[in-house]
Amino acid sequence: MKYFAKEYDIIVIGAGHAGIEAGLAAARLGAQVGVFTINMDWVGNMPCNPSIGGTSKGHLVREIDALGGEMGKAADANTLQSRMLNLSKGPAVHSLRAQIDRRRYSEYMKHVMEKQEGLELIQAEVVSLEQKDGAWELVTRLEAIYRAACVILATGTFLGGKIYVGDVSYSGGPDGMFAASELAASLKALGLPTRRFKTGTPSRVNRRSINFSALERQDGDNKVVPFSFDGEYKPENKLPCYITYTNAETKHIILENIHRSPLYSGKIDGVGPRYCPSIEDKIVRFADKERHQLFIEPCGENTEEMYLQGMSSSLPEDVQLMFLRTIPGLEHVQVMRTAYAIEYDCVDPLALKASLEFRDYPGLFGAGQFNGSSGYEEAAAQGLIAGINAFQRLKGKEPLVLDRASSYIGTLIDDLVTKGCSDPYRMMTSRSEYRLILRQDNADSRLTKIGYDIGLVDEKKYNRLLEKLDLIEKERRRIEKLSVSPSEALNELLVSHETSPISTGCRMIELIKRPQLSYEILKPFDSERPDLPDEVFEQVEISIKYDGYIRQQLSQVEEMRRLEVRKLDSETDYSKIAGLRMEAQEKLSKVKPENLGQASRISGVSPADISVLLIHLAKESGNNG
Repeated sequence: MKYFAKEYDIIVIGAGHAGIEAGLAAARLGAQVGVFTINMDWVGNMPCNPSIGGTSKGHLVREIDALGGEMGKAADANTLQSRMLNLSKGPAVHSLRAQIDRRRYSEYMKHVMEKQEGLELIQAEVVSLEQKDGAWELVTRLEAIYRAACVILATGTFLGGKIYVGDVSYSGGPDGMFAASELAASLKALGLPTRRFKTGTPSRVNRRSINFSALERQDGDNKVVPFSFDGEYKPENKLPCYITYTNAETKHIILENIHRSPLYSGKIDGVGPRYCPSIEDKIVRFADKERHQLFIEPCGENTEEMYLQGMSSSLPEDVQLMFLRTIPGLEHVQVMRTAYAIEYDCVDPLALKASLEFRDYPGLFGAGQFNGSSGYEEAAAQGLIAGINAFQRLKGKEPLVLDRASSYIGTLIDDLVTKGCSDPYRMMTSRSEYRLILRQDNADSRLTKIGYDIGLVDEKKYNRLLEKLDLIEKERRRIEKLSVSPSEALNELLVSHETSPISTGCRMIELIKRPQLSYEILKPFDSERPDLPDEVFEQVEISIKYDGYIRQQLSQVEEMRRLEVRKLDSETDYSKIAGLRMEAQEKLSKVKPENLGQASRISGVSPADISVLLIHLAKESGNNG
């Protein structure tokens, strides 16, 4: 018999990376929050790769931290190995990536949630959700009824989950959990526009069955950089990773058995991630490639499990073992967990506002893989924004909407809600047109004040940022005034770094602008340099070297924001606006953009259509005036 259990301000369904950030943000802002999870022991689980960050994803983690989220601290506290990627390229694409102790990370996040005032973590499967009398009501498997003004759906890959390994398929969630099948049916009955996506994960193998002498060792960076700007935890390199490669024999076995893959036999209906294909998909799509790289990564300090990064598969178990044993170092490998593909329900994100609230379901929010994205970092970023905006709605305040020029988080959400996604969305630096000003090193300068104004960043962290910005400004002014005289020692240094010597006095700022030189190289000729944190010198050097490009992007930002302030009425009948092409009418009617900036980024809406909308808004303004 059903019974009424409790009423919260906000309920979060799911305690993966999206659900954690959503629940913590809402509770820290002052809401009474209930977070529901199918299994309490898998809060913050990493069912795929045991790592946080990576290209563009490191940017997201830094931004989450700057806004007051938890992921960066949790990663720092549980790092096994840290590396800054893309250092051979410009600072816009430098991205931090850390191998993480996955069980300790989960324990850390569970404990943080358990200690959080205003948050209750509950192990219960939610089987139905409906709107009643202006509130949301959910029912659990044990027939308990819970109510809330706002609900955040952060279901990950559990929603209608189905596991595939070769010819075998069954209802299930990641890592041996069971699927949320009844909730999936309930959300469809509610009318949410759901569809099927697919993802997968590689085998886990026993460390003692690997021949490490045949592998290339990969250690972490000598200088370890934390994700969190707070510096609360000092990450260390504790374990190495290893690299090996597939070969012609691996390829032969996979192609001989490709008909047994559910990806190619037609058993899987869901669309898989374009940028993270399975090994069988790589072999078929890149037929001319002789080998594929494979990273062997530790899952934790207190386990012998190793993760085979780059070897996701849904081939039968016997085939997986055959092709793995063709790879150098894995000739006698023992598989502890078989690779699998998982198909799941998610929503069409075009049904969401930029606040991540559903347009047609007030008080209902989506976050993470439920919104069609892939990746822990993308999920956590959306969870943070959904948690903030559920609280803002509760208090009758305007939602927090980050635009594309403010952050990768803003770019991620804008892409989802204006362009949608035909396959699992993955963040990449190339998705941002403003990536030079959206670097991972300046996330605090861009976003910490926003977190402070919202109420997630405390006074101490905000004042630390203000002090840092003041030091950066003072050092920039000092460098602009500093001159250096020509000398034999200086010219020897310049020539040794393949740049021209000087014959007259020169401003230090002009030398720093040279691509061959840096603050560190020029240190011997700057006797008055103050003792400042490395991050201060880094910010000044980047601002000097890329000054012209940064000014150009800031000019583009101004133009973009000129369109963003031109609001569009969600009730606009685009079919009645003369001059709009049919495709634009259809796309605008479906997406219902909130402003001209969003409208301009919808696929199928041309610059000519935007000009028509500008004329329409001018007429509307004149009529209202």
